[in-house]
Amino acid sequence: KQAEKAVHQKKEQSKTKCRKARRRHINLVAEFNRRQRKNIWLETHIWHAKRFHMVKKWGYCLGNSPTEKSYRACYRAMSKHCLLQDLSYYCCLELTGKENELLKQLARICSIDTGLTFEEACCLSGRFEGSLNLYRADHYPEDMLGPVTFLWKPRDGSENRQLWIWVHPALKQDILRELKAIFQCSEPEEIYIPEPVATSIQEEKRMDVVLTLGKKRKKEDKEGEKAVPVKKIIGDGTRDPFQPYSWISQTTGVVISDKTMEILRYRLIGPLSHSVLTETLKAASLQTV
Repeated sequence: KQAEKAVHQKKEQSKTKCRKARRRHINLVAEFNRRQRKNIWLETHIWHAKRFHMVKKWGYCLGNSPTEKSYRACYRAMSKHCLLQDLSYYCCLELTGKENELLKQLARICSIDTGLTFEEACCLSGRFEGSLNLYRADHYPEDMLGPVTFLWKPRDGSENRQLWIWVHPALKQDILRELKAIFQCSEPEEIYIPEPVATSIQEEKRMDVVLTLGKKRKKEDKEGEKAVPVKKIIGDGTRDPFQPYSWISQTTGVVISDKTMEILRYRLIGPLSHSVLTETLKAASLQTV
């Protein structure tokens, strides 16, 4: 009786794989892609996730506060060394067109009474970055959209210029809608919508094996066993991957492109910021054909 009792009380063996098997590269990629379905990760997400309390805002997963007392270390880095911040969650809107046409229409959504404008000489040359407040077209001082920062690409001898505008993700839709209205930009005629590709039987079996290995024992996926890991899509939570990301004006020729999460943005604070940049970045050699 004691032997039978011991057999019945024996715990079932856990079906969870060992840590080495769970942390294989192919399993981690499938798991990371699954976790990015609702909230996009920044390039520095893994580093922040190990040291910060993460919050989900504006379609991203961002680090909110450190898990340990590092305030003194951050202050020491800001005052004596160099501190880096990841601002890649800011949305970048690129405007391409003739300089006169760009300045003419952009003057309608800003005012010289608030400070700098897009026509400032130091900013127009591309040497410095500017910041200003945007308003709805011809509605200043009412209907403020929000603050933005901008940077002109230096002149290369052609009439066309490039302007990058960085906006907060909470303000992106309103500002993008206003820019499309003043430049009379419409969606391209041909919109590329990716279609699901028919996979072979062997590829489907391989994906099933990856899902079973990467799935947790007590926490199943909401979509069940047939869920397929989603590939990382270029974009952010403020943009539908099936919608166009570039608009052109037939009258002015201005092109508005959404470059969100395609251009990384970092902020360096501290007296050693320039020395860190000079040691990190190397000037490329010019090659003339």
